[in-house]
Amino acid sequence: MQPLVKVGQRFKFTVLTDDARTERQGVAIRVLSNREEGLGLDVDQYMSYWVEAHELPETEFSTALVFVRSADGKIYLDGKATEVTLLP
Repeated sequence: MQPLVKVGQRFKFTVLTDDARTERQGVAIRVLSNREEGLGLDVDQYMSYWVEAHELPETEFSTALVFVRSADGKIYLDGKATEVTLLP
């Protein structure tokens, strides 16, 4: 599965398992395949690619967010199902 997001792409996201769902925004800073992450071929059965991002607005203490797209097309942030919409 090819990544739809590119470095510099802005997007909005909502963690679906949070009690108080809040729409947030981010920007992709790296897009990596399983091979680039250094994972074995068996991981391809579970995960398609990884996206590192910063939440917007960026602050001095912004931490990297790591989104994972699973082989079934679902997206996860910290193991929680997440809805992501790419922005133009």
